[in-house]
Formats: sequence, C-alpha cells, structure tokens
Amino acid sequence: MRVLYATSECYPLVKTGGLADVSAALPPALNAAGADVRLLLPGYPAVLNGLSNLHEVGDLITDLPGCDRARLLIGRTADGVLAYALDAPSLYNRPGNPYLGPDGQDWPDNALRFAALAWAAAGFAAENSYDPWWRPDVLHGHDWQAGLIPAYLALRPDRFAGPFRPGTVLTIHNIAYQGLVGAWMMGDLGLPSTAFRVDGVEFYGQIGYLKAGCYYADRLTTVSPTYAHEIQTPEHGTGLQGLLATRSDDLSGILNGVDYGIWDPSRDPHIAARYTPDDLGGKDACKADLQSAFGLERRPDAPLAAVVSRLTWHKGLDLVLEAAAQWVAWGGQLVVLGSGDPASEAGFRHLAQWHPHSVGVRIGYDEPLSHRIQAGSDLFLVPSRSEPCGLTQMYALKYGTLPLVRRTGGLADTVIDANPAAANDGSATGFQFVNASAQELLWSLRRAMNLYRKPERWQAMQRRAMTRDFGWSGPAEEYMELYRSIAGRD
Repeated sequence: MRVLYATSECYPLVKTGGLADVSAALPPALNAAGADVRLLLPGYPAVLNGLSNLHEVGDLITDLPGCDRARLLIGRTADGVLAYALDAPSLYNRPGNPYLGPDGQDWPDNALRFAALAWAAAGFAAENSYDPWWRPDVLHGHDWQAGLIPAYLALRPDRFAGPFRPGTVLTIHNIAYQGLVGAWMMGDLGLPSTAFRVDGVEFYGQIGYLKAGCYYADRLTTVSPTYAHEIQTPEHGTGLQGLLATRSDDLSGILNGVDYGIWDPSRDPHIAARYTPDDLGGKDACKADLQSAFGLERRPDAPLAAVVSRLTWHKGLDLVLEAAAQWVAWGGQLVVLGSGDPASEAGFRHLAQWHPHSVGVRIGYDEPLSHRIQAGSDLFLVPSRSEPCGLTQMYALKYGTLPLVRRTGGLADTVIDANPAAANDGSATGFQFVNASAQELLWSLRRAMNLYRKPERWQAMQRRAMTRDFGWSGPAEEYMELYRSIAGRD
C-alpha cells in the first residue's frame, strides 16, 4: 500500500501545533503496519536543511500555481521516512513561521503556496508523474493546506489523468481553519470557473480549500470520534455541517496517538528524574525542578496545575485567568507556557506579578520545558471550548499528571472523569466539566484539590493514567483499513 502523505508541517523540521506531531508519528506507524508511506512537504529552509541525503527526482515542474519553476527533491527524516520536498524558493524560502510573515499576518500569497503543494501531490497521479519510479495508491492530505488535492483530481482530468486514479483522503485537524480566498483567484489556482458553485469549491462567495476537500475527497477523517460528530452540528461545523452530514458515511473519527518514543517519563532526557507507574519517586524531583524553574515557592504539598497551550479564547484560557486567584487562595500553584492573544498574554503576566510565589508564566514555546512541565505538574488544564483531539492531555496521562478537561472532542474521548462510579470501579483518569464557565472549572478544581489531599487515592489514579495506551499502532490499523477500501480506484 503506497501512500503519499501531504502535510504543511512535520516535527522536528517545522512545527506550529499538533499537526506536526501527527505528521512525524503516524507515517512510521503506518510503515510498521505494512504500508509504504512517503511525505510531501513544502520546501521551507528548515525542511531542506533537515532532510538527509536530499537529491532531485524527475524533471523540473513548470506549471505550479503561482510558480514558474520548481524541483521535487527526496530525502529522509530522522525517523527514516522518505520525504519529498517541493523546492519552490519563490513560495517557501522565507524565515520563521510557515504561515505568517514578520508582521504576524498571513503571507499574502498563502493561497498560491498551498495550492502549489496540492498541485504537486495531484501530479503523482498523472501519466507523467513527478516521480516516475513511485506512484501512490492513496493521496492523504491534511487540513485546508491540502484541501485542493482531490479537487484537482476531479476537476482537471486533462492535467492529472493517469493509468489509474489513487484514492483520496482528507483529514480535518481543526475545522475552524478553512483556507478562504477570493473568487477571482479561480484561474490563478488552475481551477475551472464552472467549479465555483455550491456543489464544488464555492463557500459563501469565496473559494474554500477545506470545503473543496470535504466535497471531492473519497473519504474524510478527523482526529477523534466525538469531534467527527460535533462538526456535523451548527455549534462546531463552522458552516460545513450540512455538507459533512450528507457525507457522514464517508466520515470517520480516528483518534490521534502519542509517540511514546518521545513522551515517556521512564526515558525522557529533558526531565529532572525519570519514573514509572511502579516507582513514582522521580515525579517529586521533577516537581521541585519545575517550581524552581518558574520561581515558585518550593512546596511539595501544593497541588501544581499547568497549562501548555495557545493563549486564546478558543482554548478556554480566559476561564483559567478567571479561576486562578481562587485556586491560589486554596493553596494551589499554576505554571503557564504559551503565546497567543495579546490580551491573554498580558493577563497571565499580570497574574504572575500578583502571585509571584504561586504563579509562573513563560510567553512563547519551549519544547524541552514542555516536557519538564508535564513531568513536574500534578494537574494539567485543557479547558478548551472546542478541541478536535488534543495531544497534551494524552502526554499528561503518560506522565501521571492528571488532566482536567472540558468535555468536548478528543478530550471527552481520552479522559475518564473521576465521578463516583468511575472512582469506585477504578477507571477514572482525570476530571471533566461540561459548560465553558469559570464556575464549572472551579468546581472541578475543587474536586481535584480534595482528591489531592488523599495521597493514596491520588497516586492510584496517577498509576492508572500512566498505563493507558494511546500509541499509534491502533490508529495506524484503522487508517490501513480505510486505505484498502479506496486504493487505486478507476
């Protein structure tokens, strides 16, 4: 089973969020399950510098949208996965964030930059494929940046016809990001004007990259079963709920996994002391290390809650700001790592100034520090208003840092609330609340505080959480079954 996996980011080459972690971990898991998966990435400087044994494949590409001349290169990731890089300097040779310019705004030509990625992916299906030595059975694109792949195959048979048509899959990692551009760009994107209609690429008067993928792909997936249901509702569908409801038989919710080669406290090189479910002693040293790193009072008895997140309303961080003073008054501590809305950043900075011995804040992102936070905290807060899957709560489970989450998306699918029934039967692994309000968050924080004061019960839940398996082998098998159902259609 040959699969081309088209994605706009992949850890550690380039990362802005969970998509990069999934792009790094799922292909090796699929290869272990018997697939031949190759990545297709934009030729950012970090990608070209990070792939080993990079060399050119096939002929020059001279018909990309927005680019007269590009090369297709192939190399290997650090995990040994073969990866194509679309080397188009005019589109990708830029510093910093892959989507944003130095002013913090979207690059004005993002529409062309990711249309080119989709065009290159579709080119693998053409009779004169960009790689004459390898032809995929399935094209698997991710998020709006790859949404035009199935549209190009469906709308441009003159360009992408081949001896057989690969199956197409689009995975929605976050439906809130849709890739909307003006209708005047139809020709520039290589799309026929007749496709600008409701049963095509049109979305409320604009071209919708994600909408196009949702309409034309053979199969759709998203990153948790609950989110697959939620995006078919007006509350979470962001305008696509009707289309997705009509395609419910083609939509699957496959939970993301965790790369336990990276996230495992028994061998994590970033943390102060290693530990296992059978020996939690090292977690105390990690907590002391974290308190020291954030300048907090060294109190082993203080429950330490943590946030590692984008600091946005969507992530529910305003609820944490509202509840934090009461948490501190109860004797708790809080550490925050992230960046986002200026108002949220300022709010957390002020919170740390008001409670310097109980609240620590770092604005930005630091991968090693995020490991230290997972290992050193007692409680991990993910109060998102919407969360397609979430990975940090699964990392927290592995580190015995009990997640406190809002019941939505993948958070609902991965954390079992410590309600009386689950506490009595020994299945609870964390805490959930339902409504996005500071009062409900505080109610769950109080429940967590009460349990924390009962060390035997708290440690039993920690051990249970650490034994939950959210590795990639199960999701990989689900993807393999999906691929087999659509591979190499006529």
